[in-house]
Amino acid sequence: MNPTYPGGVWPVMLTPFTEDNKIDETALKKLVDWYIERGVDGLFAVCQSSEMFFLSFEERVRLTELVVKYAAGRVPVISSGQVSTDLSEQIREVEAVHQAGGAAVVLITNRFAEAEESDEVWFSNLTKLLDALDPSIPLGFYECPYPYKRVLSPELLRRCAETGRFYLMKDTCCDARMLREKIEAIKGTPLRLYNANTATLLDSLQAGAAGYSGVMANFHPELYVWLCKHFAEEPEKAALLSDFLTISSFIEHKPYPVNAKYNLQLMGIGNTLTTRTRPASDLDETNRSEVRQLKELSEEVDRRLGTLL
Repeated sequence: MNPTYPGGVWPVMLTPFTEDNKIDETALKKLVDWYIERGVDGLFAVCQSSEMFFLSFEERVRLTELVVKYAAGRVPVISSGQVSTDLSEQIREVEAVHQAGGAAVVLITNRFAEAEESDEVWFSNLTKLLDALDPSIPLGFYECPYPYKRVLSPELLRRCAETGRFYLMKDTCCDARMLREKIEAIKGTPLRLYNANTATLLDSLQAGAAGYSGVMANFHPELYVWLCKHFAEEPEKAALLSDFLTISSFIEHKPYPVNAKYNLQLMGIGNTLTTRTRPASDLDETNRSEVRQLKELSEEVDRRLGTLL
């Protein structure tokens, strides 16, 4: 029997760090609870927002284990941590993450070929990994932007979906037409598409996307939960909320993930702004003010969803 994964919101999780740059397990538990209390449908641990390219192999496995433990069966947890391009290392990473207890292991699309190499080279390298893995391991894809973005064409995605090995796709193409083509291409397969881009989210949900898995679920996940649950039955509210979420998502282009960690601090989660990707000093007072204002406005929008919106 094929595993099933709920539609809806799957945050790309942050990794809280202590002052001495270790995983803050206490803050991580609070973070898992915070997402779940806001109604998310699953958690994507060990991804780019988790700073996976800056975590050791052992930390990636441990982080998966901890999120699975803290979620305690309330929502499914998927995890990546596949940062290598060497086949033997990829096998080691996928098997270890699977053993850590996640509901699926997510493969990074830019790890199977160089940017200039063809889709045939890419698919050949992917096939080598699939042949080496236990076919019972559920897999997903993530079009991670770092170190370069490898966007899968609808045709290539269809070929992958037809293997029957893939169940989730975190899509970052940010193109409404391509999203519709991808959704059409995977119909009738186990693969479900989760859009990472806010501006195209509502259109993709209307076209059959399974949900949202993006950065902004680290700021106001409850609003994305509402949109994914109610877009069909309350289209006017959904359109207005979508406009608000799109403009709000511009904050992604400020000092992320430091600004997202500051937002969580305002929620009482984590004691530091420590990241391994950029210094906390990148977040100046103007950036902090932006986060505070977005938090206040998001809370007001959430209050009004049932009335004025």
